Amino acid sequence: FNSLNRDMTLTEFKFIWYMEYSHRMWGRAVGLAYIVPAAYFWRKGWLSRPMKGCVLALCGLVCFQGLLGWYMVKSGLEEKPDSYDIPRVSQYRLAAHLGSALVLYSASLWTGLSLLLPRHKLPESHQLLRLRQFAHGTTALIFLTALSGAFVAGLDAGLVYNSFPKMGDRWIPDDLLAFSPMLRNIFENPTTVQFDHRILGISSVTAVTALYLFSRKIPLPRRTRMAVTSLLAVAYMQ
Repeated sequence: FNSLNRDMTLTEFKFIWYMEYSHRMWGRAVGLAYIVPAAYFWRKGWLSRPMKGCVLALCGLVCFQGLLGWYMVKSGLEEKPDSYDIPRVSQYRLAAHLGSALVLYSASLWTGLSLLLPRHKLPESHQLLRLRQFAHGTTALIFLTALSGAFVAGLDAGLVYNSFPKMGDRWIPDDLLAFSPMLRNIFENPTTVQFDHRILGISSVTAVTALYLFSRKIPLPRRTRMAVTSLLAVAYMQ
């Protein structure tokens, strides 16, 4: 407010405040919705030994996610008397917070589906093994793409270029490697961060398309085929 936003009204500030407050309350509600039933099921003796380990790991991830959120927000509140830049949280902490949330969500979904749906007993053919490896690689690529999006958000890199497929009038921007040492560009140069996110996004869509086409050549259960088709649809919508 002192450096940039002297014209902000109390109503405008309240809008930002309630967004943050709602996010925190929602996160705490998610934690309670998981931890309280888990403690109840544990006390009732309804959890097997392996499931107890899984429950403890997910409970730990829930708490760790909240801690990371606090650590991230803290970086945006640090006093910078010599800087008149827009206050923002650390892009590194933002990426960690998002990555942790994705791991927590994926692990929760995987655990829930593993309990609800019986595992298919398929013959371990060479094609099926390749499909599984391809799926794991595609998952890693999508995860990396999402993390790169956190760096775009943290640096406001989306404001640098808003044309596609070229960035401005060039395929490769002039200031792609403007920072020194060179490695800093990947994480701190808004142009490079946006360029990387575009490349990763295109690569993810290409990988999902290839995964879908490859899956069509293999006899798969209906549930698996539906999952791959849904993945393709969501990738293109994204």
